[in-house]
Amino acid sequence: MNKVTMKDIANLAGVSKATVSMVLNNKNISVSESTRNKILKIAEELNYIPNGVARSLSTKKSQTIGIILPDIINPFFSEIARAIEDTANKLDYNVIFCNTDSNSKKEEKYIKLLISKLVDGVIFITGGGENKSLEILKSNNVPFVLVDRDIDNKEKYCGVYCLNEEGVKEAVEYLLKKKKKKIVFVTGKKELRISKQRVKGYKSIMVKNNIYDEKLIFEGDFTIEGGMKVTEEIIQANKDVEAIFYSNDIMAFGGIKVLIRKGYRIPEDISIIGFDNINISNFIEPELTTVAQPIYDMGKQSCEALIEIIDGKPSNKQIYFKPKLMIRGTA
Repeated sequence: MNKVTMKDIANLAGVSKATVSMVLNNKNISVSESTRNKILKIAEELNYIPNGVARSLSTKKSQTIGIILPDIINPFFSEIARAIEDTANKLDYNVIFCNTDSNSKKEEKYIKLLISKLVDGVIFITGGGENKSLEILKSNNVPFVLVDRDIDNKEKYCGVYCLNEEGVKEAVEYLLKKKKKKIVFVTGKKELRISKQRVKGYKSIMVKNNIYDEKLIFEGDFTIEGGMKVTEEIIQANKDVEAIFYSNDIMAFGGIKVLIRKGYRIPEDISIIGFDNINISNFIEPELTTVAQPIYDMGKQSCEALIEIIDGKPSNKQIYFKPKLMIRGTA
C-alpha cells in the first residue's frame, strides 16, 4: 500500500490539495468548520503522517534535537538522556539519540547524520577529547550545548557541568575523617578533562595531608568491566589498601563484585566510594556511598538552554551544579 498523501485526502474530501495543506498546517484560512473537521477526520482515519523533511524545508525548523552520548549502557547517560527527552517533549520537541561508544569517527558520522536530518540543535556529551565534531556543527550553523564533559576553550560555548573537583575533595576528606589514609583513586580515561578534574581534587587533598602517592592512582575506563579489571590490579599491588574511590558508580559496582568474590567485607575491610549517584546506587547491598551529581537537573537545563539558543537567544553561558556526598553503606 502506498503512503497516504494530501492528494488522497483532498480527493476524498472533495477539496483542493492546497486547502488540505493549509488545514493540516493549521494556517488561518477561510474554510468552514465542517470542511475543516471533515479533512481532519479523513486524515486521522487514513493515519496520515506529514512529510517532516518537506515541512522542515518550508518552516526552517524540524522541532527535533539530537543527543550525542558516549555510552547508552552507562546508567548515568541514560538517566541524563531521559531528562533531556522529558524536557524536550514538554517543549514540543522530538529527540534522536546517537550512541558513539566513545569513538570519535562514529561521533563524527552521527553528527553528519543529524545535520542531514535537519535537526534544530544538538546536545553533546563528547566521548573523547577531540573537537572535530564541534567544528562540523559550527560550520553548518547548528546550535549545540555541551553537557558533563567540557573541552578546551569551553567558554566559547554554552555548557552544563558539575563541579567535579569539589565533589571529589569532599569525599576524600570524608574518608580521611574516617581514619582512612591508603586511599586508591580510579580515574576514567586520562585524556578526558573530566578525569583530570576528578584526579586533581583527589591529589589536592592527599597532598595537603602529606599522604599523596602517585602509585595509588589507577586508570579505568568508566565501564563496569573496567572497574572489575582495575580492581584486580589494585588488590594485587596494594594488599593493605583501606579505601577505593572510583570516578563513577558503575566502575565501583564492578570493583565491589571483585572484592566480595575475593572475600573482602565492605566497608569493614575496605571502603568504597563512587561518583554520579545513578538510581541503582540505592538498590545494591550495601548501598553505595557516592558523590551525587544532579543528573536530571543537568539534562533538563541543557535542553532548556539549547531551545533558548534555537529560539534566537544565543548564549555561551556556563551552568555549574554543585555535587553532594551521599553517605550510605559502603564507606
